[in-house]
Amino acid sequence: MTPLITTLPAAFGLIMGVVGLIFATGDSAHPFWRRFYAIIPGIILCCFVPAGLNSAGVFAPGLGKQIYGFAATYLLPASLFLMTLSMDVPKLIGLGWKVLAMFFTATLAIMLGGIISFTVFHFIAPDWVDGEHIWRGFSTLAGSWIGGAANQAAMKELYQVDDALFGTMLLIDATLASVWLFAILAMARHAARIDRWLRADTSGINAVIDTVERYEREHARITTLPDLMKMLGLTFAVVGLAHPLGGALAAWFAQFPRAVEYSLNSAFFWQVISVTLAGFCLSFTRARHLDHAGASKLGTALIYILIAAIGMQIQLHGIFDQWRLLLVAALWLAVHIAIVFAVARLIRAPLFFLCVGSNANTGGASSAAIVATAFHPALAPVGVLLGILGYTLGTIGGYFTAEILRHIVAP
Repeated sequence: MTPLITTLPAAFGLIMGVVGLIFATGDSAHPFWRRFYAIIPGIILCCFVPAGLNSAGVFAPGLGKQIYGFAATYLLPASLFLMTLSMDVPKLIGLGWKVLAMFFTATLAIMLGGIISFTVFHFIAPDWVDGEHIWRGFSTLAGSWIGGAANQAAMKELYQVDDALFGTMLLIDATLASVWLFAILAMARHAARIDRWLRADTSGINAVIDTVERYEREHARITTLPDLMKMLGLTFAVVGLAHPLGGALAAWFAQFPRAVEYSLNSAFFWQVISVTLAGFCLSFTRARHLDHAGASKLGTALIYILIAAIGMQIQLHGIFDQWRLLLVAALWLAVHIAIVFAVARLIRAPLFFLCVGSNANTGGASSAAIVATAFHPALAPVGVLLGILGYTLGTIGGYFTAEILRHIVAP
C-alpha cells in the first residue's frame, strides 16, 4: 500500500491539525462532545489517532521518527522547563503540611507500588516481568505516574524503550489512570461522608479557597507579544545551554564503569536534569511571573505535540496482547491507592488532599486541576501547582524506581 503522506511538512501539518481538532471539539459546548471527552481524555486521542493513522499506513516509513527526534530534542526539555518554572514553592508551603504530605506520600506510594508489584510477580509469574526490556518499559510508567507525559517521554529516551512496548505502556497508563480518575470524581460527590470516615480535619480548606481566589484575582492578565517572546527566548536559551552541559557531564561520567551501569553517561539524562534544575531555581525569581501570562499552558501545548509525535511511531497491531503487563500495572496502582488511604486516615487528611495529591502524580497538572475543581472551582490552581511539582520530581523519581526494578528482575 502506497503511503498517503510522504513529506515531512505534510506529516507535521496533519498531526498538528489532528491535535487542533481534538482541542476544538474538546472545548465545544455540544452535549455529544462533552459526553465523549468525559469518557475518553483528549491526551489519549492525541497519541492514538496518529498511532491509528500510522498503523493504517498513512505515513511513509521514517517520518514519525524524524518528527519525534525534533520534538524530543527541543520540545521535551522546553516543556519540562516551562512546567518547572511555573512552580510556586512558597504558595505550596502555604497550603498546609497535610496537602504536601499527601502529595509526597502519593509519590512514594507510586515507587513502592512498582517495587511491590514487580517483587510479587517476579516470584509468582517471573516470565511476566523478567527480562531486560520489561523493566525499561515500566520505567516510562513510573515517570508518567510520578510526573507526567514529558517525564514519561524522558524515561523512554533514557532507557531506549522500543516503540511497540512504549505504545503498550501508554495504553496501560491511560487505561488505569482514567479508571482511578473516574473513581476520584465519584468520591468527590461524597466527600463529607468519606471525610468523616477518614476523621479528617477540614477546617483549613476554606482558608485555602480564599487564598487561591485572591491570588487569581491579583495575578491573572492577558498574554502579550513581549510575554510570549520572553518565554520562548528564556526557554530555548536554557535548552540550548543544557545540550553542551549535558554532553560534558555525560562524557565525564563515562569514565566510571559504575556510572555507566546506571545510565549516568547519557547526555539526554543530564540535559533533562539541567533544564529541570534551571526551572526550579528560576521559579524563585521574577521569571516565575511568566506563568501569569501562560508559561505552564505553553509547556502543556508542547507536551501534546510531543505526544502526537510519539503516536506517529506506534503500531497498534498486537498492543492488546500484553494483558499480563496490564495486571502488573493494576497491582502497582492498587498498592498506591491503599497506601494513600492509609496515610490519609493516619494524619486525618481531607479527601481533597488525598485525591489531588494522588492525581497530581498519576494524572498530571491538567487532570489534577479537574479533580480540584470537582471539590471547588477555586481550588483548580492547587491541582496545577501540585501537578507542576510532580513534573519536577517525575524524571528523578522514575529513574530511581526503574533502577530498583532492574535489580529486582536482574538474573
